[in-house]
Amino acid sequence: MVAVGASLLVASLALTGCGTRGGDDGGSDTGSGSGNTKTAKIGVIAPLSGDLAALGKGIEHSVDLAIKQANESNAIPGWKLELAAEDDQATPDVGKNAATKLASDKDVVGVVGTLNSSVAQSVQPVLSTANITMVSPANTNPSLTQGADFATAPKRTYPNYFRTCTTDSIQGPFAARYLFEKAGIKEVATVHDKKTYGQGLVDAFSKEFTKLGGTIVAAETINPDDDKYDAVVSKIKPSNPKAVYYGGEFPQAGPFSQQMKAAGLNVPLMGGDGIYSGEFIKLAGSTATGDLATSVGAPTDQLESAKAFVQAYDAAGYAEPYEAYGAYAYDAANSIINALKTSLASADSAEAARQATVQAMSSVSFDGVTGKVAFDEYGDTTSKVLTVYAVKDGAWAPVNTEEFK
Repeated sequence: MVAVGASLLVASLALTGCGTRGGDDGGSDTGSGSGNTKTAKIGVIAPLSGDLAALGKGIEHSVDLAIKQANESNAIPGWKLELAAEDDQATPDVGKNAATKLASDKDVVGVVGTLNSSVAQSVQPVLSTANITMVSPANTNPSLTQGADFATAPKRTYPNYFRTCTTDSIQGPFAARYLFEKAGIKEVATVHDKKTYGQGLVDAFSKEFTKLGGTIVAAETINPDDDKYDAVVSKIKPSNPKAVYYGGEFPQAGPFSQQMKAAGLNVPLMGGDGIYSGEFIKLAGSTATGDLATSVGAPTDQLESAKAFVQAYDAAGYAEPYEAYGAYAYDAANSIINALKTSLASADSAEAARQATVQAMSSVSFDGVTGKVAFDEYGDTTSKVLTVYAVKDGAWAPVNTEEFK
């Protein structure tokens, strides 16, 4: 893993620019800077505005940090790395346009993103056609790596696509096991937002929960643009669930939790990593206490391997926290940087190294912030550690961390 000490970072980050060339490094459209230094860019595609900007900015800043550290340590001799961040607004069409823009930039050799699985479906074919490596810190839908028939006939569709987070095929069942086996909850209502991520998560949860012997007493959906959920709550409440499992993200999950408690449905709302944000607690209010979320990996601030990352991120003074996916975005960027050490070594340009970077990714293996970073034959992470968090005293607190088997 590319890393420098926190003490060096404090000084170096003040001196190291990223995303722009300094006055003495004019550069050109061919990817060559002044002297013998050439430029390669790592893009970011994430929601940098709108409801999910808190998560997107955490991804962008973490990639920025990895790039600055790589430049400071001269990780790839003869090359300077730059950040090229694009806002996908959590929308597939906007994400596709962002991918098209990055693919047309000859200096772009890799991309970290996306946040949303539905956006990834639009971005994947664009970057694949351009042979640009894509590593997501947050996509969890299994079909992105193993195809539409992932449950019965997995087949890799895009050889350029990888991810550092585990999938819904693991996260959903992990949540189901926690509720049934550890919390002793046997009756659950499910709700999802009809999007790729939310529906996939609920499907995986429901399959495992019923397999264990639990009962899905109600299964409802909402529209992503809704902000009033009284009709859905009214349908769920008579079934007397002991918990509500929600598939979706915090902008809807927070108000949904608040409104169902206000209507007298005083049971925990549980969701996936899409609700694991401080923003959920702000939106859900004081009645969020006891709500649950799963998220990939162990708690970042408790990992020995993450201490240097947390210190460096804080020292960099970013306006937004690294949030749920920052550490995974940092590892995603460093996985690309590790591949670039091979692909750029004898390359004349970043564009010429694109295919070699895709090929080099399959051999990437290093000790990252989130643990061992490596990929299986589908491009999925080999790590299957997850954590259940509960809202306590106005903050998320870890209650159970283990490897899914």
